[in-house]
Amino acid sequence: MAEFIFMLTKNDATVQDALDVYEQVRGTDLRWIGFKDIGVSVETQKMLAGRMHADGRTVVLEIVSTDATAELSSVRAGIEIGADVIMGGTNPDAAIPLLVGTAVRYFPFPGRVVDHPSILEGSIEEIAASAAALTARPGVGGLDLLAYRHRTADIPSLMRAVVSASSGPVVVAGSIDTVAQIETVAGCGAWGFTIGGAVFDRLLVPGASLQQQVEAALRAASKALAG
Repeated sequence: MAEFIFMLTKNDATVQDALDVYEQVRGTDLRWIGFKDIGVSVETQKMLAGRMHADGRTVVLEIVSTDATAELSSVRAGIEIGADVIMGGTNPDAAIPLLVGTAVRYFPFPGRVVDHPSILEGSIEEIAASAAALTARPGVGGLDLLAYRHRTADIPSLMRAVVSASSGPVVVAGSIDTVAQIETVAGCGAWGFTIGGAVFDRLLVPGASLQQQVEAALRAASKALAG
């Protein structure tokens, strides 16, 4: 199976009512759940993490800030709120030293990531080379791949190349909004995937509730065979 990480986010920011949304999906079988470093205060992020940990879930903070100073501030906030995994970011040279001595796993972006909402740029070969170099570094536990945010690449080829080049798990994040895409992600060997906006826009199961959207993604993830 592939691991589903539900993100309490839309348009690359944590939704304002994230605490209420979490209550709506609290009774599902979600094991991984996360939010972005922007959209709500650090205090709200801390409350979210506390509730998720109390329920036995793994907490993910994804960094989408493109400014280096803001990114490092988000890494520090992730440590403060008790995130289990910090995903994203494009400044590993600065981020890794901050995480030394913590139990936080770090999954940066491979390739060249620009703008907000984030866009992935570069050739498949360049992104795969970035993936290999990053996961060879001490302190990097995996990768946060914005496969469906690449405007020109053949997405399955990109995912397979990055999975093959990486020595750690690959999470495919951003713009996944169909069950078919979930199956493709898993079929390309990715360890997991994130979905946020598609749940809030009711795209996986048209007209269904947030809880039903999450449950549909969980079913698809459990059926999909990772390589």
